[in-house]
Amino acid sequence: MTETAEAIKIQRGLKGVYFDRSPCTFIDGKAGELRYRGYSIHDLAEHSSFEETAFLLLNGELPGRQQLVSLDAELKAARKLPAPVLDIIHAIKSAHPMDVLRTAASALSAFDPDTADNSREATLRKAVRLTSQVPMIVAVHSRIREGQEPVAPDQALGHAANLLWMLTGKKPSADAAQLIDRDLILHAEHGSNASSFAARVVIGTEANLHAAIVAAIAALSGPAHGGAAEDVMKMAEEIGDPSRAAAYVKERRGAGVPVTGFGHRVYRAEDPRARHMRAGVERLSKEMGQPKWFEILQAVVAAMAPYARHGVNVNVDFYSGVVYHLLGIKRDLFVPIFAIGRVPGWAVQVLEQLENNILLRPLTLYNGPEARAYVPIERR
Repeated sequence: MTETAEAIKIQRGLKGVYFDRSPCTFIDGKAGELRYRGYSIHDLAEHSSFEETAFLLLNGELPGRQQLVSLDAELKAARKLPAPVLDIIHAIKSAHPMDVLRTAASALSAFDPDTADNSREATLRKAVRLTSQVPMIVAVHSRIREGQEPVAPDQALGHAANLLWMLTGKKPSADAAQLIDRDLILHAEHGSNASSFAARVVIGTEANLHAAIVAAIAALSGPAHGGAAEDVMKMAEEIGDPSRAAAYVKERRGAGVPVTGFGHRVYRAEDPRARHMRAGVERLSKEMGQPKWFEILQAVVAAMAPYARHGVNVNVDFYSGVVYHLLGIKRDLFVPIFAIGRVPGWAVQVLEQLENNILLRPLTLYNGPEARAYVPIERR
């Protein structure tokens, strides 16, 4: 290795590396603070809607009343899937929902009139359509694989409520719809995470929004990125009773195994999104006569309290999985719901990359053999 090579510092995982500027998402991991376009995630989760938050992310400002009405109309108008895409979903119905979502989202590019147009205006139009079509894919596939007819969208329902309607065939309560709406807001954007970076890499080649979203979905499908909510529900079932939580945590920590739902690549304090799902789990679990799930989670939190000083705190997915479970959503749909919320955030990352585009091409430091001569196969 040369002296120059020895002086090079490798940033594995690109941890702590800034590769661009963004006016969209502010994260202070030490303080546990998150803002979209300057607005606290707490204010947005408590007072906004997913539609309003999506407009904010895509356009930079909160919408006026008429702007929100227009966006709502555009989203509802896009609640349809081309017949060939439905055929594809039928053909691969036995696949994992994330694989179906990735494949169907890619197929949508063949039917979008703006696919090849990377102008800001066309990309915004595609972003709105995909924001509506992604939950359509998830809900339609969920019904088809169970041998049921897809549920037609209800144009009287908002984005979150319509998702629950199409998944279950039952009109959701106002509380259930609000919980999912809040969940989508909390997952809508989170800076340059793995899936968002994947979207930027793809659009950096001057591909199109559909290609970038497909790459983002593929990245999110990996358990190291999007699978925590599903694993938390498995953990809660394994613990089974609040009285066993402390022993479970002690055993895991003693074996050097992380406790699911704790810790985050960015946050050293508690994930600021977690508190909003915590309140929802508490309320919903009591309303549905299943308070043990909230009690188990809180017992795990209490057992993990000594590790908080080391930056191992609750993250947003710790509570999300139990919310989904209580609403009757199948476990393998937990990550697809994450994707449903993240579509506007992925689109924002694409828009930002396109504004001042440059091919993303980092380096790897070679540490293989020195130069050597080729040896013919007869002499090997």
